[in-house]
Amino acid sequence: MPVRPDPPQLRTWRRFVAVGDSFTEGLADEDPSRPGEHLGWADRVAAALAARNARAGLDLRYANLAVRGRRIDAVLAEQLPAAVELRPDLVSLSAGGNDVLRPRVSIPEVMARLEGAVERLRADGADVVLFTSANVSWIPVVSRITPRLVEHNAHLWAIGQRTGSFVVDLYTLGALRHPRMYAEDRIHLSTEGHRLVAAQVLWTLGVPVGQHGWVDPPAAVPAHGRREALRGQREALREHRAWASQHLGPWVGRRLRGQSSGDGRTGKRPDLAPVDPAAEDLDGG
Repeated sequence: MPVRPDPPQLRTWRRFVAVGDSFTEGLADEDPSRPGEHLGWADRVAAALAARNARAGLDLRYANLAVRGRRIDAVLAEQLPAAVELRPDLVSLSAGGNDVLRPRVSIPEVMARLEGAVERLRADGADVVLFTSANVSWIPVVSRITPRLVEHNAHLWAIGQRTGSFVVDLYTLGALRHPRMYAEDRIHLSTEGHRLVAAQVLWTLGVPVGQHGWVDPPAAVPAHGRREALRGQREALREHRAWASQHLGPWVGRRLRGQSSGDGRTGKRPDLAPVDPAAEDLDGG
């Protein structure tokens, strides 16, 4: 487990607002108690912070304004003003990922918009949590955007330094480079992936987290003989074709029609409300 200097003073947050797209909304971490709804790393972080506050006799109020499919301009136009009005002391901001996936994008322009939003939140006294992109160089097809993600991450670290924001490093998170951390669409996190990110967020904030092995590299793939290797290649090809049919094709179709999976949707938790501290056990003490 890595170590780092302890923060000068472990902070306590009372008003947490999450802003962003599907990553923050929680796709595809299905909520077993609410069919059709999702949990996600932000819900899990809120529960862990609530548990920590409860031990000090304090509560935590949490809002999640994120909507799947939103690009940076929509996030800043729809969610940022609402977040400011809630007067948070902690804001997570993850936006721009859907812009990076577009055929044509100016990453410096996207990141300049993001920095402007961070400056506004910091000026109001909120701590801000930012996220690097994950390393997807090992995922077929999706790996083609790796150079863009590297450029995005370089800008993001600089924004974090200039604004005094927390930066959650997902790019070098070894355990995240494993198929079980992702849903069938190869883009959204699985339940296990969301738990992993939640632990990384808490660690970044300086909140004690139990040993979860989230920095461990994925297990090596066992060697196979030639016959087994060929069988594995055929199976991988079938899976790739199924993925293209079920996920890539519909995604491309929506883009061509100018549609989004988030059309007509609003944030799942638009107002600050108390959090059940027993909902997630990630806080190590």
